[in-house]
Amino acid sequence: MADSFMGKAATMEIPINSNGETLAEDDSLEQDLQQVMVSGPNLNETSIVSGGYGGPAGGVIPTSSIKGPAIRFNPQYLDRRWPPASTPIPAAEPQPTELRMKSRGQAVGLASSHSAASRISNQNQTSQPFTGSGMHHSNSNQNMSAEETNRGVAVEKLDSVKKWGINTYKCTKQMFSERFGRGSRTVDLELEAQIEVLRDTKRKYESVLRLTSAMTSHFYNMVQTQQALGDAFADLSQKSPELRDEFGYNAETQKLLCKNGEALLGAINFFVSSINTLVNKTMEDTLMTIKLYEAARLEFDAYRADLEELSLGPRDTATMVRIEVAQQQYQVQRDKYERLRSDVTIKLKFLEENKVKVMHKQLLLFHNAISAYFAGNQQQLEQTLRQFNVKLKPPGSDKPSWLEES
Repeated sequence: MADSFMGKAATMEIPINSNGETLAEDDSLEQDLQQVMVSGPNLNETSIVSGGYGGPAGGVIPTSSIKGPAIRFNPQYLDRRWPPASTPIPAAEPQPTELRMKSRGQAVGLASSHSAASRISNQNQTSQPFTGSGMHHSNSNQNMSAEETNRGVAVEKLDSVKKWGINTYKCTKQMFSERFGRGSRTVDLELEAQIEVLRDTKRKYESVLRLTSAMTSHFYNMVQTQQALGDAFADLSQKSPELRDEFGYNAETQKLLCKNGEALLGAINFFVSSINTLVNKTMEDTLMTIKLYEAARLEFDAYRADLEELSLGPRDTATMVRIEVAQQQYQVQRDKYERLRSDVTIKLKFLEENKVKVMHKQLLLFHNAISAYFAGNQQQLEQTLRQFNVKLKPPGSDKPSWLEES
């Protein structure tokens, strides 16, 4: 049994202190591993450092009497394990200790080997450059900053939605109060009258625009019919020698009417374009400002009613804070209302001046062009177009080119 055990075991050196406990089992096993890797296993040399029962305390037990491979004391091990000679080593007191021998195949040795292997692995990991962990920390910092940014954006959106909800609730409450006659509203009688006049004027101008557009369409069809009729008369004058003069006179008349009709169409189109710009751009822009003014007026009355309701309540600390906040919001809405009311007043004034100027020119053009056309005065019609800088489109400009057709 001893031969089998000693044949399987490598050179084992087990330091034991005076209390019979092993000194740094993991370190001992690690040193044994290094020694075996350097010099290889020596099955003929075995030394047991023991402090067991009845033996010399902290001494070395020679094992030459054991049958089997020879056992030899290794002095280099003590030099490696114990401090130099300059450091005094206290004498060990003889105490009863337990002789503990561990072979590599036993469970304790396996646990120690796992511990030593993990220690060596940790040393190798710590000796490697600090790259992966730094990248991990950098990525984690970036993720944290991105999360903070997203959180801040979400909070801002939540605040904006909250403010919008409160404002919408107050404005809706004020609107229903005004509609059912329970709330008061701020009214500027002079400005309201001007706004109503503008809306009525826009409706009438839209009617004029619709009628002149229809007239242009019908007159264009008449001009096209006159042109086709003139071409037919000219063709018949060539094919009917006995009626050549009569067809020729009618063909020239229709061509002249067609030419004057194109001039009148140019004047009417210019009139329609100017009215369209005045109605759908200038007036519409002013009405958009009026809509903003009316919305600001509703918000102003809503916050004013809220402030009045708080002022009528109890005057405790919480209510005073709410009154102060309501006073600030009321002032903000009042400034916005005053600013938009001033903008509406200025735009109405400029719109009226621009409307008079534009309509004076366009109405004069329409009158002169219609009178000259139906009077058959071609010279006056051409003079009217030059006076108002109306440029006629060349015949056939509305038709697509042969490149576009192909």
